[in-house]
Amino acid sequence: MGGFRDRTSNRAYEFAVLAVAPVCGVLLAAGDIRPHSVEVAMPEAMRICWEFGLVAVGVAGLLGMFWPGQLGTGLGIELAAVLMLGAIAAMYVVSVLVVAGAQGVVAVSFVGAVTVGSWLRAAEIARSLRWLVRMHQAGADPCRRVQT
Repeated sequence: MGGFRDRTSNRAYEFAVLAVAPVCGVLLAAGDIRPHSVEVAMPEAMRICWEFGLVAVGVAGLLGMFWPGQLGTGLGIELAAVLMLGAIAAMYVVSVLVVAGAQGVVAVSFVGAVTVGSWLRAAEIARSLRWLVRMHQAGADPCRRVQT
């Protein structure tokens, strides 16, 4: 099954998505250019929350990935970020499906993969957090061997 570090550190795709999310959020908010499907399907207040949510998700997710303190705290922050990323990506998937229908199948496929990947990563983090709690309750200190 591998060590705890092995189960939590191979995250190149997650890093790439979380690094790009704030850039996209800032460009959407500052550039005042939005996909047509978002303009049509989301009310203005929801669009603004969606744009700034992209920024918050990226910043929080990267913070959680590289948290210098307790491993459990970093994983908890990362868990919240990837759950929110999945929700934000799902919002976009729904808006594209509603507006573009079958013509949006490519965008829906790619962004849907981000949604599913985010939620799978959330499940993986939840398993790791449960393992961390069990180790702590057993009196072991798994963080001693893991550099965060």
